[in-house]
Amino acid sequence: MKIIKKVKFNKLIYGKNKTGGRNNYGRITVQHIGGGHKKKYRIIDYKRDKYDIEAKVKSIEYDPNRSSYISLLYYNDGEKKYILSINGLNIGDTIISSKNLSIFNIGNSAPLKIIPLGTIICCIENIPGKGGIYSRSAGTFSTLISKEDKFAIIKLSSNEKKMILLNCMATIGSISNNNHKFKKLKKAGNSRWLGKRPSTRGVAMNPIDHPMGGGEGKASGGHPKSKHGIYSKGYKTRRKKNISSKYIIKNK
Repeated sequence: MKIIKKVKFNKLIYGKNKTGGRNNYGRITVQHIGGGHKKKYRIIDYKRDKYDIEAKVKSIEYDPNRSSYISLLYYNDGEKKYILSINGLNIGDTIISSKNLSIFNIGNSAPLKIIPLGTIICCIENIPGKGGIYSRSAGTFSTLISKEDKFAIIKLSSNEKKMILLNCMATIGSISNNNHKFKKLKKAGNSRWLGKRPSTRGVAMNPIDHPMGGGEGKASGGHPKSKHGIYSKGYKTRRKKNISSKYIIKNK
């Protein structure tokens, strides 16, 4: 996939402020955040709601705010939008979003009710018109495995199976930049460029500072916990009364 950085549409790009992990009082509320390279935010179109208007891929660019690449689209009516780049999508390709799609090429977007079973999809909505929320990070995709009544059943990259309304939109293909998971940070400075500050191990602290701190030598520790006493391994953080739980057929 060829990346071109020269083509930019400034109306879709604006500055992004840093917090350093601090709130309006200047107190640290989120640990290990600070520094980092200056970034600009690109507005991404997750809804793909320009129906039946063809768009040409003008450029494929690096985006510092996400793991995947992004593509700049030039629509036939003159509008320009960024979308998440799809694996196999090249500069000059034409894509379309439609509720009556007949050609299921990579990058095209359509409702789940007309997409064939077994198709690899990404950027999937959970509420019609909300915009894609599933399978958006680099190299991820979902598989459409069945349709029942008002719902389609998809299998996520985590092997979780979910029920989603057939009217929800999805994009054909998988997200770009498959090799992102193999990326290695070769020095401490790489983390600092990403805005990550050093973290001190809990077992190296005093008992007053961390639940795992204290003890003689390396005798301290116990079950891994966060600084606030929440278990970090095996502890389920999903709310029991979560409304979307009834749409999960199989957990991870």
